[in-house]
Amino acid sequence: MWDSLSYMGEVEQMETRLAERLAELRVERGWSLDELAGRTGISRSTLSRLERVEISPTASLLNTLCATYGRTLSRLLAEVEPEPPPLVRAERQPVWRDDHSGFTRRSVSPPHAGLRGELVEGVLRPGADISYDEPPVPGLEQHIWVLEGTLEVTTDGAVHEIRTGDCLRFRLWGPSRFHSPGPGRVRYALMIVLP
Repeated sequence: MWDSLSYMGEVEQMETRLAERLAELRVERGWSLDELAGRTGISRSTLSRLERVEISPTASLLNTLCATYGRTLSRLLAEVEPEPPPLVRAERQPVWRDDHSGFTRRSVSPPHAGLRGELVEGVLRPGADISYDEPPVPGLEQHIWVLEGTLEVTTDGAVHEIRTGDCLRFRLWGPSRFHSPGPGRVRYALMIVLP
């Protein structure tokens, strides 16, 4: 188990590698910060501060950038981590937290270039509400299995209330929303399959 200082060091290293990768993706496409701002609707100053590791990205911000670059969040996070081994011990599974929105994401089976599926654990605190304007990859197949609590998921304009033990499966083509109505947190497994 990591102590809090080594954990904070890991988080800072991850955020630095993530910022570097986001800057690389922009430069690879030959885009200026102004052009990326125009494509994403994110202010130039926010993008600049993100690339300089002056701010931590939110889930919504990363989703918008992932959609612009045609990647899932898991794929982006995998690009800043070394090649994962076939067996990933619980204590070595990458965890990303968005304290602002109340979302914690654990990459249970990190993505691999040769595989199309991945397994993610999500935890939302009570009242957490995250909306995504578009999928990172159109037609992304998702299976959401609620392990604890209640989760409201909106896809294609339909609201689905998923309770402990329930599973929702769908292909994501448009906006989506994840809401934890409470009273407790919601913990769920998310299976993602690239089209």
